[in-house]
Amino acid sequence: MKEITVRKNDSGQRIDRFLSKCFSLGQGQICKAMRKKQIKLNGKRCEPNTKLEENDVIRIFLPDSVLQKSAPAPDDFTAASTDIDIVYEDENILLVNKPSGMVVHEDESGSADTLINRIKAYLHSKGEYLPENEQSFAPALCNRIDRNTCGIVIAAKNAEALRILNEKIRTRQLRKLYLCIACGKVEPKSATLTAYLEKNSENNTVKITDRKTPSNLTIRTKYTVLGYDGENSLLEVDLLTGRTHQIRAHLAYIGHPLLGDGKYGSNKTNRRFGYKHQALCSYKLKFLFTDEAGCLEYLNGREFSVPLPDFASGFSKNR
Repeated sequence: MKEITVRKNDSGQRIDRFLSKCFSLGQGQICKAMRKKQIKLNGKRCEPNTKLEENDVIRIFLPDSVLQKSAPAPDDFTAASTDIDIVYEDENILLVNKPSGMVVHEDESGSADTLINRIKAYLHSKGEYLPENEQSFAPALCNRIDRNTCGIVIAAKNAEALRILNEKIRTRQLRKLYLCIACGKVEPKSATLTAYLEKNSENNTVKITDRKTPSNLTIRTKYTVLGYDGENSLLEVDLLTGRTHQIRAHLAYIGHPLLGDGKYGSNKTNRRFGYKHQALCSYKLKFLFTDEAGCLEYLNGREFSVPLPDFASGFSKNR
């Protein structure tokens, strides 16, 4: 028999999901063991969707050979740098200004120098993240941006903050604003664009059309032109929906790809202006909670931003 006491960072999640993180147990195995009373919560039979609370006691009556520890997460932060550009930090969250060229998680390149690894290394160096003291939680990113996009990324330091932020992002209670340079003169100076996006996972691209189909998703992109230098436009973009490559693909669809975007833009134009990656920055974040936010309530109404990226500060001289 194995006994587990639920800790603060384990609480609030379903018991089946918690056990699948702790052990190499499939959903079917967990459900079957619960039906046979081989898994009990506080001495009683429980359902897979039962939410855990701190100090709950789980008893598992299964052979040790079955209770193999789950494989560790692929991200190994032990050799990662602790060098991160911190925008804001408190006991619950960390806002980091990710540089262009860094991946947020390990990708097909296999590089361990990822943003999440640096964040884990940083928190470990401060004694705020000790993997040996955790049963199922690790610091996690709440949003992602592309390798060659710079700007604000949100990380949660504890499980409660992670759950709240994921829900607030899902229900659009965080507003993320972007700066970018779009090729050509974008007109009108302000608009809300609507189209439909379909993702191609094989080549990691998306296709935009003006017709709804069963397989595509509605996208809405609001922009405001901040300046025009005679050839290109500096835009502030508000994502009203958050889809893969939405800004890059949507602006390219209306004939104004991002300067430096090799996937949806023109390599000839990019070479002419000397841009090797897209001029895109997630530069401002607003917390706009419309309902209760638990331990993050103090963030409601607060706004954070990063310094203007090089492409924008140079561009602003020509407004």
